[in-house]
Amino acid sequence: MLKGLPAWMSADLLWVLAAMGHGDRLAVVDRNYPGYSTASQTMSTRHVELNGTDVVEAVRGILTLFPLDSFVPFPLNCMEPVDRSGVLLPVQSEVLSACELAEDRPIPMLPLERFDFYEAAKRCFAVVHTTESRPYGCFLLTKGVVFDE
Repeated sequence: MLKGLPAWMSADLLWVLAAMGHGDRLAVVDRNYPGYSTASQTMSTRHVELNGTDVVEAVRGILTLFPLDSFVPFPLNCMEPVDRSGVLLPVQSEVLSACELAEDRPIPMLPLERFDFYEAAKRCFAVVHTTESRPYGCFLLTKGVVFDE
């Protein structure tokens, strides 16, 4: 038990965030996403379950500890809706807003086609599985550098 952290922020998630380095990617996904099978397809991808947490709350909490990369063109990716290419869904808009608020800068977000997203998630450091109920609540965050203050 730690002070100042949300109750859903598990020891496993804290370890993942601390162990990641600059340029490592983190998948934060909804309840429909095949998180266990994605992580099991590669020995290097971990799986963290966040029951009772939606994707927006998870991203907000993660970004209190984890900077987004400022050296890559797209530090944020989302899964593009299969039936609505080019449409920004409310869950995607909310996560983008949370990222921009946390970073205090515009954050470019690149949508990825569903199967391209799956392939990219297999190369992530970890998959954080939330209980987000809205479809296409799936994101990739690229970790940036923590600068001395």
